[in-house]
Parts: sequence; C-alpha cells; structure tokens
Amino acid sequence: MAIYYSLENLREIAEGDEDFLKELANAFLEEIPIDLGSITEAIHNDNRELAYQFAHKMKPNIEMFGIDGLKEITIIEEWSKTSKNKATVLPNLENVLVTLNHVFDELREDFQL
Repeated sequence: MAIYYSLENLREIAEGDEDFLKELANAFLEEIPIDLGSITEAIHNDNRELAYQFAHKMKPNIEMFGIDGLKEITIIEEWSKTSKNKATVLPNLENVLVTLNHVFDELREDFQL
C-alpha cells in the first residue's frame, strides 16, 4: 500500500482504467528519475536556470501523484530566482530525493513495473 504517493487525483482522471494508471506510473518512473538527476546536478553546479526548469517540469507530476514534496520543489524554484547560497536549498533537495526514491520503489511494487 502506498505511503509516499496517492492516486486519488489520477483515479478521477482514469475513471477506473487501471491500465491507464499503470501507463502513468510507468511514464513517471521513466521521466522523473532523469529529471531528479538533472535537478540535483543543476543545483550542485549552481545552475539556477536549469534547476528552475526541472523543478517547474517536475511540479505537476508531484502534484498529480499526491506526493508530499510540492513545498520543497516550490522552494527550489524560488531559490533559483535569488542569490542565496546553494547550501540553503540542499536540505529541500535531499527531502525531494528521499521522498521520490520511496515513491519509485512503491510504484514499482504496486504496479509490478
């Protein structure tokens, strides 16, 4: 049973189509780990523009899957528009990494992917 994500929003869209939910989960598992690696690299390289682009891209997926990480992604977006040191945003990135890695494991298990 999922702890780190919720399919409530997606179930409304899927209207009971479990194959569609599986396709969405599979797409999430194909795209988000790559984006997560890219945002991590962008932050570590202090590439704020790229960090913003990936945070902005990931945001709808995080929201759609009911993942508790929207606040951290928004903080990363906001950080990218400031001159604050990257150390100020690293704890948020770490929370996103930990949470999404749990989500990846749960999706693979729940949808047998």
